[in-house]
Amino acid sequence: MPTWLDQLRRLADSGYSTILMPDVPQWQPAPGPALAVAATITGLRVGTWVYASPLRPAWSTAWEAHSLTVLTDGRFDMGIGTGRPGIAEQLRELGLPVVPANQRLGQVREVVTALRELDGPDRHTPVAMAVGGPKAQALAAELADTVTFVMPHTEPRAETMQRVRDFDNRRDVELALHVPVIGDGVAPFMAGPGTDPAALRAADSVSFLPSDPAAAAEEILRRREELGFSYFVFGADVAGALTPAVAKLAGR
Repeated sequence: MPTWLDQLRRLADSGYSTILMPDVPQWQPAPGPALAVAATITGLRVGTWVYASPLRPAWSTAWEAHSLTVLTDGRFDMGIGTGRPGIAEQLRELGLPVVPANQRLGQVREVVTALRELDGPDRHTPVAMAVGGPKAQALAAELADTVTFVMPHTEPRAETMQRVRDFDNRRDVELALHVPVIGDGVAPFMAGPGTDPAALRAADSVSFLPSDPAAAAEEILRRREELGFSYFVFGADVAGALTPAVAKLAGR
């Protein structure tokens, strides 16, 4: 715990804007209390990256998200999706119902609907959605404030560019990019075992950033200009390598 708190303070001092927590039971503390502590310790925005909709009742998820918005004075972002690969096995291990894939998007809609009811007219908890296929993208185009695309880590840049162009972004929602590999470092929460940084570099994948801070800052700006990504997500284990680039981009 002291190590985690020290890490939070270092990130806050480095120019990072938001602390995010995954929603994987037994990997780390539950996101709700952890994010409440992080918001208090750092003064930064906090968020889930991302709630897995099959893991808990929709109203319970919405209640926790709304409560975090209230407790942080509006500094909470609710990230939500239908679950990591292998979610069915995880549900069985936890003794929870295995929700068919074709019903999980309905759960996401229920969470957002309940959240909007709890927020009422005076609050608006930003919602980030992790989306893959056309139906998920359509739901995000309708409801989300921020969208991140679930895509193969080795997807070439040109295919990602086409993915962005195909997304119906008539509401001008923010686009977020999940970057699990920095140089030779792979964030374990964000990439599967066996992820090969060299393969990502060879594919010119946007899931990779160079560890050199100047080159990383230049590439982040390029992705903003060419692809429209303005929200970048890095793993805590590799975030330190980018501290000079983040400080530069944050104007520090």
